[in-house]
Amino acid sequence: MKDVLAASRPFSWINTAYPFAAGYLVATGGRVDLALVVGTLYFLVPYNLLMYGVNDVFDYASDLRNPRKGGIEGALADPATARTTHQRILRACVATNVPFLVALVLLGDPLAGVVLALVVFGVVAYSAPGLRFKERPFLDSFTSAMHFAGPLLYALVLVDADLSARSVWPVLVGFVLWGMASHAFGAVQDVRADREGGIASVATAVGAHATVLGAAGAYVAAAAVLAVLPWPGVLAALLPLPYAANVLRFRDVRDHDCERANAGWRTFLWLNLVTGFLVTMLLIVTALA
Repeated sequence: MKDVLAASRPFSWINTAYPFAAGYLVATGGRVDLALVVGTLYFLVPYNLLMYGVNDVFDYASDLRNPRKGGIEGALADPATARTTHQRILRACVATNVPFLVALVLLGDPLAGVVLALVVFGVVAYSAPGLRFKERPFLDSFTSAMHFAGPLLYALVLVDADLSARSVWPVLVGFVLWGMASHAFGAVQDVRADREGGIASVATAVGAHATVLGAAGAYVAAAAVLAVLPWPGVLAALLPLPYAANVLRFRDVRDHDCERANAGWRTFLWLNLVTGFLVTMLLIVTALA
């Protein structure tokens, strides 16, 4: 049980549950119902177990070469019991996800079901053998971004929100850009480990230095898109800028010393908590405006 819990990355649970719950509540004017509760619980734990558990199982060979695995940044099974642990994780993924997915499909309309299916497919396709979107440069960053923007998109479709509204589409686009930048920067620290493990990524394709600059540019682009939001939502345009500043601290990183970017990644993890608080405050101000 401890191995299964570790595979779900408890530290990151909020990163997927929050977008769903916040999007649902804002789009419905604060409505609390069964779909909100079931969806929030699903994106809090089972979804994260599926996302990270499948990744831990099928990335095990390369994770063994990666010194940052085995803690807050990723579980790592004991080699002596890895096969049993991985089987337990995969069984837990099925057992925890299927009931919630069935319930959510029944609670939504067909379009919401299709969006949910695509979001879950992206989570599995990112790591599963035969698909391995994580090894397709640039598609890897987009797919990873949708792991987090997907729950928000699903919430909005579930409640039949107008995705073309000026208060909606910039949030979705900005969130995807933020997610792509975050994934790309996260891949920088693993350039050498991924190459040794035969794993491709956006960072192994273009190099650590170019990836850092590209990530910073994507954060700035996210800020520019969010600047389209009406007042006071436009204040959200400030939120990606600290991420850009954090990334640019490592603008001189090269492939041979890519591991230095791990310090920036650890800052990123904590920066998410601060940003989540600020987003909450902004949502409250917007609701009261």
